[in-house]
Order: sequence, then structure tokens, then C-alpha cells
Amino acid sequence: MVSVALIVVSVATLALLARRTLGVPVGWLRAIVVGIGVVGFGAPTLNFVGDRLHLIDSANGSRLFDPAAATLLAVLTVAWIFLFGLLAVVVLEALAPSGSLPGPMTLIFGWKARRRKARRYGQIMTILVRHGLARFLRLGARGTDADQRRTARSLRHALEEGGVTFVKLGQTLSTRSELLPRVYIEELSRLQSDAQAETFEALEPTLLDGLDRHIDEVFAHVEHEPLAAASVGQVHAATLIDGTEVVVKIQRPTARRQIDIDLDILAGLSARLHRVAPWARAIGTSSLVSGFAASLQEELDYDVELDNALAIGATLAPSSPYTIPKMYAELSSPMVLVMERIDGVPLTRAGATLESMTDQHRSELAADLLEQMLRQMIVSGVFHADLHGGNVMMRADGTVVLLDFGSVGRLDDVSRMSLGLFLHAVDSEDSLIAADALIELLGRPDGLDERTLERSLGELMVRYRGSTGGSRKNTGLFNDLISLVIRQKFTIPPQVAAAFRALATVEGTLTLLAPDLDLVSVARERGRSVMVGRLFDRTFIKSAIESQVAANLPLLRRMPRKIGKIVDQVEEGRFTVGVRLFEDRSDRQFVTKLAQEFMLSVLAGTGSIGSILLLLSTDGPQLTSTVPLYPVLGTALMFVSFILGLRVVVRSFFDSGQQ
Repeated sequence: MVSVALIVVSVATLALLARRTLGVPVGWLRAIVVGIGVVGFGAPTLNFVGDRLHLIDSANGSRLFDPAAATLLAVLTVAWIFLFGLLAVVVLEALAPSGSLPGPMTLIFGWKARRRKARRYGQIMTILVRHGLARFLRLGARGTDADQRRTARSLRHALEEGGVTFVKLGQTLSTRSELLPRVYIEELSRLQSDAQAETFEALEPTLLDGLDRHIDEVFAHVEHEPLAAASVGQVHAATLIDGTEVVVKIQRPTARRQIDIDLDILAGLSARLHRVAPWARAIGTSSLVSGFAASLQEELDYDVELDNALAIGATLAPSSPYTIPKMYAELSSPMVLVMERIDGVPLTRAGATLESMTDQHRSELAADLLEQMLRQMIVSGVFHADLHGGNVMMRADGTVVLLDFGSVGRLDDVSRMSLGLFLHAVDSEDSLIAADALIELLGRPDGLDERTLERSLGELMVRYRGSTGGSRKNTGLFNDLISLVIRQKFTIPPQVAAAFRALATVEGTLTLLAPDLDLVSVARERGRSVMVGRLFDRTFIKSAIESQVAANLPLLRRMPRKIGKIVDQVEEGRFTVGVRLFEDRSDRQFVTKLAQEFMLSVLAGTGSIGSILLLLSTDGPQLTSTVPLYPVLGTALMFVSFILGLRVVVRSFFDSGQQ
């Protein structure tokens, strides 16, 4: 028992020394392996080396001929075994950094999840091979202009076969015209998800958990046949106890687990594509997938959709013909959403209802919808990001209900102000202010030619100023704005891209409402009232000034005294300017790290040269009667030099892994 405890203590001590020696948080498992290696190989190696050097008489019970020399030998041998263990750790860090492989507990208890992921990964790779897309995963993969249409079609079919996660990814990509060629946008816009409806019995446990009570306590009746079925969930008609007609949106029990697996696989594929494919680096697949994963996780939480609906509803004026369904928050949960049942038809199938309206009424509805979108973006900052015709429900009385709040955009104060200034400048045909506002909104790209940007904006304004009388030339205004931004190499932040996409989407909805609508005139008229009301509202300006004054009041109070001191110093000839090159802490840390690594490298190189000279020396004093001093010092110095070199190498691996 004592020997076992001694071995355990030795292993733990050596593992701790391994982590401390390398100076980086190496995984404990690897450090313990080093300790076990030193303990396991130490005794046999000592006996072998001692016998070869005639310091130990192995034939007579390992009797020591020279105890002092044998002790030095033991210390140096253990040290070098320890060094080779550290070298193995460095090689492992280079091949597979700490944290990149699953831990032992994950390997033991996570085998089912890994099996599901491997099976799903195999399915996805089979789909890619079947549609001829696997070649794009190879190093240096790139397509040609000639096969773009065929590749885009194959991509659409592969995404449809991949299921809900990949269909939604394709639908997201179909709105990113700043990233993909038009041929891909056209194909991905046709994506459809055919999902077989789940039986109500399969969804009933989810409904019970979401309601946190028995179904009969809430609903007088629930239709077992769904009104609509999608890959994430399905919608059932129901009647509350008080007789109110509602719809219940229930998430499929396996949807979240399937999407989590798919998102994990997508993250791995995007990282691989980023390494091997220039086109993937050009469009930023890693950031694109991470943003898509975040938005999809939000869509899986019906509480988020409920909050989005209430936020959009708060932006609609009581007199507006547009409303949202009544939401039953007390009956909703992350996987169940209960809302008012709307008696109407989607705008895409509301031809009969629209034909019964006068042209003026239809034009007013379209103008009100555009005004609501602009007001949401510029005033409230919360806007419906996917207002296509299918999400607009027409009632028989001519009122309109907005649906599907899973995709909602949000703009901060600075973005709202910049967007408002940009649209106001476009309305005023001031290309100079429009260019400045666009740069403030999106950031300045490298190599931007401001004169070219101003001229392009001016040409766009003149082109649409001349489109009147409901001409088809009015359509495409917002898409042309996006195309201009892309040509000028702007990087569009996700929230601003969502706003641009929402404007381009609602443009098609306005055309469904009123095909002969003079979009430019309406955008100028309704947009002007929204933007002027926001930008030049006295209450808003007063509030903005008060907040700025309050924030800078301490500085304003000290400013006269500081100016007086500067004037006095100038008059007396004592005014100086001091510049501290490394005032920022990160700069100091970078220079310090660089100096430390340089010194370690110099010491390691110098020590290696010195140790070689000592090892080659044939003269010098004796440490013991049989052991010369210089070779021992050379061996020890070589050990220290290797340790210093290993610290530099491991530190470089660790830093690159963090970046």
C-alpha cells in the first residue's frame, strides 16, 4: 500500500511539474501520462545505463560501485526521461491542442450522441456526393461560371434532402445577395420543406409540458389534424374553455435534438471549408454559420417569438389597419405557442378579396405597410424581418394581420439614426450626406473612393426620381441600394443586412397589394413624415441634448480650469507635451511577451552551444573519482536549454490556438 501511495504521489508531482515547466495549461491527462512514463521507465533505464557505465553491479543485486556517481546518474537520467515526456506533450499539442479532443468522461458517457452525430454526418456526406457537391470540400476547390446554374440547382436539391436545418440555411442564404451570385439566390429562393405531419398523440406530451396542466383544463377541443405542418412544428386549431377560437403551435419533440446535431456538423464543415476553399473564406462561412445558428436557436424558442410579436404589436398605431393576433402568454412556453385564430387568407392567395377593394384602398394599405416598416426601423428599432406575402393575412373586412414573428430584427440607437439620415438624404437627393450616413452606418471599407460612392448614389437618386406613374421601373429600389453597397465593398453588419433584406422583401409585398403603386413617390411621402418626425422631433432632440450634457457635465465643469492652466503654462513657457508609447495595457503585454520569448530563445541557443562545448571537453576537474565535472555540467545545461526551447515552442502553439 505504501509503495502504491508513493507511486501515486510521484505521478501527481511529476504531472504538476510538467504543467508548470511548460508554462501553459496543458491538459491534466497528458501531464499525468508524462508522470506515469517517468515512473514506469525510470528504474529500468537507470539500471540499464548504470550497468553500461559500470556504476552498478547488476549481477550482485545492483550493488553500487560509486554511490556519488550513481546518484548524479539517477538525477540526470530521470531529468532526461522527464524531458522526453515533455517533448511528447509538445508533439501532441502540435497535432491536437488541449480541448480539441473529447475528454475521458465524454468518451465514456457520450458514445450515443457521437454515434447519432456520426450517422447523421454520414447521411449528409452521402447527400453531397449524390448531388455532385463533395468536390467543393477539397483543398483549393472552386467552381467556374459555366457550371454555376447546375451547381446552384444541385445545392438546392441537396439542402431540401438534408432537412429543416439545411432548408432554413438555404432560405437564409437566399436573402444574402451581397454574398452569393444571382443564380444561387434565384435557386435558393425556391427552397421548400416537405414535412410529414406528426400524429397528435406524439405531440401531446409536449403540449402537456408546455401548458403545465391537463389539456381539458385549457381547451374545450383540439383538432387532431394539423392546419399546417413544418419541419420544426405544426399548427392545430383549438377552442378555449370560454369558446374562443385559437391556434396552437407545437414544436416537434425531436426537432431541437436534430437541429443541434446538424448545427454541430455545420460548424465543423464550415471550419473545414474555411481552411481548404478560397470561396468559403471570401464569403466568411464560419461567421455566417455562427450567425445562422444563433438565429435558428431563437426560432426554436417560442417564448422569443412571443416577445417578438408583442414588440411588433407595440409599434402599430391603434388607428392602423394592420394588427397582430392576440397572444396568450399565460398558455405559452418555449415549445408551445397559443394565439388568436385569424379568419382570412394569405396575401398570396387573396386575389378575390383584393379585387373587391378600390384602387385607392389598396394603395392606402400598401402605403401604410411601408410607413409601418420604416417607423419600426427608425423609431422603435424592432421590425418584422420577413414580411413576405405569406406572412400577411387578409381578412374579409379589408383589415390585415401580420404573422410569423420568429424572424425579427433589432437596430440600436446609432444604427437607427444613421439609417434615418441616409434615407432622408436619399429623399432630399443629397448624395454627399447620403454617403456620409452610409459610411457611419456600415463602417468605412478599405480603399473606399468616396467620390465614386457619391456619384453612384446620385445616379441612383436621379434614376428613381424619373420613375413615375406606377411604372415597373419603381420596383427594385431597395435591391438596387443593396447592389450599390456590395459594389463598393462595404461589409454589412448582420442587423443592418436584416433591415435591408426586410425592405427588399416588403417591396414585393407592396406590389401584391397594389401593382400600380408609385413606390418612389409613396416612399418619399410616407418616409419623409417618419424620418422628419424622428430626426427633427423637438422632444427627441431635447432628450438627446439633455442626455449628452448629463454624460459630459463633469468634463464641462472642469474644462475652464484646464484651459486656464494650459494658457498659464504657455505664457510662462512651461507647456510640454508628453507621449507614452505603451500606455495601453495590451501593448505592454505584447511587447513584454515578445521580449520574454526572445530572451528565452537566446538563452536556449546560448545554453545549447555551451553545453556542447562542455560535453566535448576532455580536460577539467573531477566531480568524483570516476566522473568528470564538465560533462555533468554540459548534460545539465543541455537539459535546461531544451526546457527553455520547449517553453517557447509550446507558447507559440498555445497563442496560435487561442487566436
